[in-house]
Amino acid sequence: MNCTNRSIDTEKKLIVFDMDSTLIDAETIDELAKISGVLDEVSRITEDAMEGKIDYSQALKERVKLLKGLELEDAKRAVRDMPIMTGARELIKHVKSAGYITAMLSGGFRLAADDVGEMLGIDHIFANELVVRDGKLTGEVRGPLTTQNSKEKMLEQIAFANNMAPDECIVVGDGANDICIFKRAKYAIAFNPKPILRPYADVVIIKKDLRAVIPVIKAIDTGVELRIVH
Repeated sequence: MNCTNRSIDTEKKLIVFDMDSTLIDAETIDELAKISGVLDEVSRITEDAMEGKIDYSQALKERVKLLKGLELEDAKRAVRDMPIMTGARELIKHVKSAGYITAMLSGGFRLAADDVGEMLGIDHIFANELVVRDGKLTGEVRGPLTTQNSKEKMLEQIAFANNMAPDECIVVGDGANDICIFKRAKYAIAFNPKPILRPYADVVIIKKDLRAVIPVIKAIDTGVELRIVH
């Protein structure tokens, strides 16, 4: 997307989060796989995808296909009680008080993302949709985040919609499908990341507590150059 001749608002601030294993302490698709009896198969594909061993789009389709036949109501129950990541509420409260627009880009599913986003007060929520027919999952998925670099396109869309440039944003994530936005952002914060993501991060947090991100945000807001590991 070309931002030529676009008026950039340097007063606005945007922070973009991944959901699974970042804002929540779980992987949505793993929770669905548990009740479908295919956890081992799905977990292997998930790990390979997050480490960049297989194409993200292919991995997503293969995992969702394994969920075919799962009752929608059972799927809803499976994701209802996924825990919010320690410190997530405090971090979101801080960035909002500091004037940030918040967004969540999840390769997971609206089945969970809408509730998580509402619970945390996220301004913009983007996730994929599990296709349902006759009350059951069809094993198909659709949505804006189904390809390897789709997060980059969504980052551009959100940033430009708020009269900002992608390279003025902060991003927080943990897996291989976050590489594309880590390359574009002003600051990239890797939260308990897979090894493949670490080289692209300005800051690496290895403590499973999102409150550790707050001093990083404060440093960024005061103009401190960062490349640290917590």
